[in-house]
Amino acid sequence: MAWFLLFLAGLFECGWAIGLKYTEGFTRPLPTALTVISMVVSIVLLGLAVKHLPIGTAYAVWTGIGTVGTVFLGIWLLGDEASVSRLACIMLIVGGIAGLKLTA
Repeated sequence: MAWFLLFLAGLFECGWAIGLKYTEGFTRPLPTALTVISMVVSIVLLGLAVKHLPIGTAYAVWTGIGTVGTVFLGIWLLGDEASVSRLACIMLIVGGIAGLKLTA
């Protein structure tokens, strides 16, 4: 269950990271509210997950999920560059996340 909560926390991290772009400097009320809600949910879920997982592993996996998800959402939603080298680096992060999961 802790890994599932951590995964959800990482997804909400993607939500608030992308949400920051849509707030336009916190000048748009709805995107700002949704971004803040995503922040709170992400941190609460991370807090619940670290009750049962090592903090270093949980934090690295949380940020890794957030990073990978945000990069892909940036490519898909915002037209960010999807170069081969960029995607290769993201795969290194995915490998690190998998390694941490397997060794925890």
